[in-house]
Amino acid sequence: MKKTISLLVIASSFCFSAFAQSDKFTSAMATTLQQYEAAKTAEDLIAVEAKFERIGDAEKTQWLPYYYAALVKARMAQQRQGGDPDKVADDAQVLLDKAESLSPKNSEIYCVKYIIASARLIVDPQSRYMQYLPIMEEAIANAKKADSTNPRPYVLQSIGAKNTPEAFGGGCATAKPFAQKALEMYTTFKPASALNPNWGKELAEYVIKDCK
Repeated sequence: MKKTISLLVIASSFCFSAFAQSDKFTSAMATTLQQYEAAKTAEDLIAVEAKFERIGDAEKTQWLPYYYAALVKARMAQQRQGGDPDKVADDAQVLLDKAESLSPKNSEIYCVKYIIASARLIVDPQSRYMQYLPIMEEAIANAKKADSTNPRPYVLQSIGAKNTPEAFGGGCATAKPFAQKALEMYTTFKPASALNPNWGKELAEYVIKDCK
């Protein structure tokens, strides 16, 4: 009887500890996501990325912190923030590899792969087009395959097409249908949790507005 009680106490203690750790993780992620949304400068983004990375290093089994850290770095590389864009893209890839090791074949992770490749492409489009375009196309295809309900692949396609000259198959005529498809999908898309990715709707809306 005493042995049974001891086992129950141990089990209860473990469950409470796991709950407390989960609650701490959720709180830290929610706070950092709010800071990410409010970030306005490169310094703000660097600080937010570092917080996501620290959360990932502390938790070790959660893919979301590394995903967001990689997303921040990838966007910084696109926007020429935080130093040499190729080096920032390299840093983003290291973080994304950590996320992917914890959550393989993840649609959201494929989307960040696309962003990293596009950041590298725009450093020198003429010389890098043949190298990085296939990577971008593969990432989008894999993102759609991994989760057919995810609107973000279509958002990325709309932005990519809008920023591509019409002579190379881009422009509003190509971009707008992707944006419209994404907006339709956002009406039914439900993220798995409050912490899971839910960005992109405003980008699709921007494409529609700018392409009128």
